[in-house]
Amino acid sequence: MKSLVLLLCFAQLWGCQSAPHHTGLGFRELACDDPEIEQVALMAVDYLNKHLLQGYKQTLNQVDKVKVWSRRPFGEVYELEIDTLETTCHALDPTPLANCSVRQQAEHAVEGDCDFHILKQDGQFTVMHAQCHSTPDSAEDVRKFCPHCPLLVPFNDTNVDHAVKAALAAFHAKKNGTYFKLVEISRAQNVPMPVSTLVEFVVAATDCTVQEAATDPDKCNLLAEKQYGFCKANFRHHLSGEAVSVACKVFRRQPQPANANTAGPIPTVDQAVSAAPPAAPPASVVVGPVAVPLGLPDHRTHHDLRHAFSPVVSVESASGEAFHSPKAGQPSIAGAAGPVPPLCPGRVRHFNI
Repeated sequence: MKSLVLLLCFAQLWGCQSAPHHTGLGFRELACDDPEIEQVALMAVDYLNKHLLQGYKQTLNQVDKVKVWSRRPFGEVYELEIDTLETTCHALDPTPLANCSVRQQAEHAVEGDCDFHILKQDGQFTVMHAQCHSTPDSAEDVRKFCPHCPLLVPFNDTNVDHAVKAALAAFHAKKNGTYFKLVEISRAQNVPMPVSTLVEFVVAATDCTVQEAATDPDKCNLLAEKQYGFCKANFRHHLSGEAVSVACKVFRRQPQPANANTAGPIPTVDQAVSAAPPAAPPASVVVGPVAVPLGLPDHRTHHDLRHAFSPVVSVESASGEAFHSPKAGQPSIAGAAGPVPPLCPGRVRHFNI
């Protein structure tokens, strides 16, 4: 009898430890390609893009893992692991994500890895936790299928610095109006043949004209209503000299929040454009602004998604209860019936890195 009581106590203790805090006793597993999960994953990507301060918009590539936890007293929490790919649209570009091309492998693609906890309650979806990081494809892998493709180089590379300055000068030479300051180098590559440097960068309008800035550009200040431009340039090295071609797209003005950091691009929540939603999305994701990370190293070759959320987003529900994810390897009621056929990872929408 004592052995039976002891066994029951151990069973209860195991059950309490198996379930995450503030959830039910188990979770339901859905296929990573289930329409319900894809809908939530697209919301997660939309949330990420609305919080991007630098770099490029992301698009969904694959859902890696998913669990749906019951949450007491009401609602469910979707625990997602997703992979994203960088597009060619800058984070400040108002172009809808559906119209943005995916950065191809030959252009040295960058992959994002994200973890999300999303609460669904009363038809409303709220991001409770979001954490991402991103990594460029390895040089070895790029060289395997494209031996002569240009690779990403650090933003502080001397060729990059020279190319950006020459491109900005060429941009101002074409127009005698507003002077634009450099606020971000977004991407840079050295091309072996023909010898050239490809750069993409962000500029912002100032309160100076080009002529006024010629004497002392340091006196020029960014406008209160920010107006950014995104430029692509090709700086070519010839035996007879150098040549640069540059094309810039200037975006609409953006009202600046009173508490905003003026050190760099700060997209507002309404400015970022949502991904093309599924046919019948249940609700909008709740979002909020974040601060610009400062003091990032210049030796970066890309803008890591780990800086998209500053710090890691942790949004509590109206009841003040935050979702806590379970530890790996713990059993659950849902899995007690026997082995379940693998439902994840889901399909690859573009390509694997």
